[in-house]
Amino acid sequence: MSEQLIIALSKGRILNDTLPLLAAAGIEPVDDPERSRKLVLDTSRPEVKLVVLRATDVPTYVQYGAADLGVAGKDVLMEHGGADLYEPLDLGIARCRLMVAGFPEAQHRPGTLRVATKFVNITRRYFAEQGRQIETIKLYGSMELAPIAGLADLIVDLVDTGRTLEANGLVPLEHIADISSRMVVNRASMKLKHRPIKEFLARLQQSLAQD
Repeated sequence: MSEQLIIALSKGRILNDTLPLLAAAGIEPVDDPERSRKLVLDTSRPEVKLVVLRATDVPTYVQYGAADLGVAGKDVLMEHGGADLYEPLDLGIARCRLMVAGFPEAQHRPGTLRVATKFVNITRRYFAEQGRQIETIKLYGSMELAPIAGLADLIVDLVDTGRTLEANGLVPLEHIADISSRMVVNRASMKLKHRPIKEFLARLQQSLAQD
């Protein structure tokens, strides 16, 4: 069995925050991930390769074994469901909060509430656990516009500083989860490539402790 490791990284902010952690653990891409047209990137360790994906695709690649490990936000993992994934490390990067937001008192409106979000599964689970009736509307961006335009009563979205909500007259109403990026591992890879994965995770944990 090959002990080559493929690590799936999320594009954007998470990638920028992950690369220094990998470098501290002795793994650096040979080519600039932002500029290279290569789909599989070589690293300073010949046995380790990197793939850079849309954040929502990382859990799928790891779940089906196309990547052995991956870095994804807890929000993405919660929405995905996390089947066949170990989650051994909280990397403590890209921190934010997953919140219900809207106009003040919006959640107290009678009847079925309309909730706009890209986190449809999380949203349905959250409100179902509280026994509250909702209709979900899936959006991919400009979430704050939905209550302003009358499309939805509430939104479920990631909140960092809260300034965008405030600028649009909205407020955070309910806290669903604290979010940060996690290292996830394919269950089969953990068994078949146990030694190199454990060694990598130990180096990464050490670099986190020194941060």
